[in-house]
Amino acid sequence: MALGYAEGTKESYGSGLLAWHVWCDGKGIPEEQRTPASQLLISAFISALTGAFAGKTIRNYVYGVRAWHVVHRIRWRPNDDELDLLLKAADKLTPASSKRKKRLPYTVQFMLQLREQMDPDDPFDMAVFACLVCLFYSASRVGEFTVRRLDAFDESIHVTQRCLRRDQDRNGKKVTVLRLPRTKSAPDGEDVYWSAQNGLTDPEAALDRHLELNQPPVDGHLFAYKYKNGHRPLTKTAFVKRLAALARKAGLDPLQGHGIRIGATLEYLLRGVPFEVMKAMGRWQSDAFALYLRKHALILAPYIQAEAPHVYDEFVRITMPPAVR
Repeated sequence: MALGYAEGTKESYGSGLLAWHVWCDGKGIPEEQRTPASQLLISAFISALTGAFAGKTIRNYVYGVRAWHVVHRIRWRPNDDELDLLLKAADKLTPASSKRKKRLPYTVQFMLQLREQMDPDDPFDMAVFACLVCLFYSASRVGEFTVRRLDAFDESIHVTQRCLRRDQDRNGKKVTVLRLPRTKSAPDGEDVYWSAQNGLTDPEAALDRHLELNQPPVDGHLFAYKYKNGHRPLTKTAFVKRLAALARKAGLDPLQGHGIRIGATLEYLLRGVPFEVMKAMGRWQSDAFALYLRKHALILAPYIQAEAPHVYDEFVRITMPPAVR
């Protein structure tokens, strides 16, 4: 049953269990009262955290405690309806300091400004840039191309050179396909893809430069870079920190990692790629994709002009929820 949870979920739930036991220790709650946890105790736990932590964090903590009960076949006693109401209250009382900044999108221009601050002969910078533009033009998630920790690389779940292949359609148009061995939504893996682009953000040229300079092992991490006498896999933390440092060096505000995928979606839609095609390429869940579209004026602008009513109708078809019969 524990294998039913993704690695990231288990880490998050583990933090919840730690918070739960620290809180119980502070309140002098005996071990035998912690499992099975009572409605009163869980409600008190939520109330104690509300106003100090983000509602989403509190929700994950509670779900972590519940997951522990499920995995160990211990009856979950709290009433889920009551818990849901408490967690909604926790969401409303999330402190301003815990709220995430708006996830602004990466743009081609922003990536070019980052590139100007990089050393073209530095192995780490070239690995970071190759990873960035391949992420962007494939509309992928940062965690799918990087590893969590230096010691966490696993050939069976992380991308390697063996995951790469080149393909082309009947008209000779070439595309690079990268097989992700495993993702949170696809345990058996799925493909992402990109093609050559004009200009200095071309992912094909960036990847070739990285492979030439770093020469990562065929069975090693695809974006591994030379370090001392060996190679280091590119971690998510190192990747995000380097991009933030480059942005500050260029006099720009750093953007969040999720902004890469958002920016890719924005870029392709503004090029005229159909909504349905972009949704499939970015592997967006239907609801998330529609919510994203409604929040970005640059995407909406071409579709709400008076001279393009047919395009507006298509936008409404995609974003509006289906009618209830």
